[in-house]
Amino acid sequence: MRESQRDWNEHYATGHTPWDSGQPSRELERILQEKWFKPGRMLEIGCGTGTNAIFLAQRGFDVTAVDLVPLALEKARAKATAQRAKVAFLQADALNLPDLGAPFPFVFDRGVYHSLRQVDLQRFLATLGKVLQPGGYYLTLAGNANDPEAVEAGPPRVHAHEICQELRPLFDLVQLREFRFDGVVIEGRSFAPLGWSALLRRK
Repeated sequence: MRESQRDWNEHYATGHTPWDSGQPSRELERILQEKWFKPGRMLEIGCGTGTNAIFLAQRGFDVTAVDLVPLALEKARAKATAQRAKVAFLQADALNLPDLGAPFPFVFDRGVYHSLRQVDLQRFLATLGKVLQPGGYYLTLAGNANDPEAVEAGPPRVHAHEICQELRPLFDLVQLREFRFDGVVIEGRSFAPLGWSALLRRK
């Protein structure tokens, strides 16, 4: 197991996963209600314990969901079985995905872009270019640099202009709005970090 995998696995082993609310993202639900696209094949990058992947599968999507962390996927598969949801869970590095077949019309991540942009933005863009079909939609939920709370209290943060500049090579921006991450608990305190909801369309 690589060091990065070991670090993330330790988070899931100890339960120190403030990003894992156990509830489907209300912002994802809002996007679905606006009907930008119909249920179909989709990919979630960084699915964690599978909450949003299962939510999407239960709403008619054919879901493939990937994560780096074996323990997270073990929990995700158990939840999917318990909820009778069909999801193809795969262990994979978002910067080096295996062949997942034809590109998807919809790709979603909750908190992957805002982390991997700090690791290797160009490789992550290459991943998105590989897995998302032209005209397809990409929804990323990212930490918001406008958040007045201390930087330590929440996810990595990004400015609106950085989202636009960094994703422009592949995407046209459809919608960018502020929202609050829901269900986050940090050191026993409920917390709602400010986020960006960026819906983009592949050129």
